Amino acid sequence: MKWNQKNYNELIQYLYNNADTKYRNFNKKLLNNDKEMVIGIRIPQLRKIAKYIAKNDYQGFLKYNTHTTHEEKLLHGLVIGYLKVDSKEILKEIDSFMGYNNNWAINDTTANNLKIFKSIPINHIDKYLESNNPWEIRFGLTLLLNHYICEENIDKILKVCDNVKHNDYYVKMANAWLISICYILFPKKTSKLLKNNHLDKFTFNKAISKICDSFRVNKDDKNYLKTLRR
Repeated sequence: MKWNQKNYNELIQYLYNNADTKYRNFNKKLLNNDKEMVIGIRIPQLRKIAKYIAKNDYQGFLKYNTHTTHEEKLLHGLVIGYLKVDSKEILKEIDSFMGYNNNWAINDTTANNLKIFKSIPINHIDKYLESNNPWEIRFGLTLLLNHYICEENIDKILKVCDNVKHNDYYVKMANAWLISICYILFPKKTSKLLKNNHLDKFTFNKAISKICDSFRVNKDDKNYLKTLRR
């Protein structure tokens, strides 16, 4: 199928016809952004549509995508993750997508779906982490969380966590989330970071809270970590 204005409009109408009002209202509250226009389509349904688009003239779809709604931006991000093209083309598409990455849901859903990063060297993530845009920084942190935590990368990741200085709430939350998963998977190395770090108070305490919320951390470790709270 080749995309044109007519069938793109039909796709948008299909989304509105299948909207879940309760989910839309719930989602808008989570996004905490009154300006974000949300139709109300659940992620599993968007994934099915994105997989189809990725196999059928995805470039045409991107050409007509207006990014007016939350779902259109989500579809853009999801489509990239399902593309069966050269990695250079995918990375190019990701760079083009960054301008539409404007909330945590779009960011996290897209980053989680980009399985290609399991084969992309970790140093590629530096370009996002060094950005002044908080959503690009969160994107980098979320990529690390989803695709890079392993023995080979843990030292670099912990160093990255310690060096994040942006004051944006969503950056701090992503950093705390990343630290908590590092602790669950590599407790000894992450403990060293928690004992000696440059983290701000919010990120540090939030990381400990997230660790303590995990069922994969024993009670004694949780009790000790709670004593470190600032």
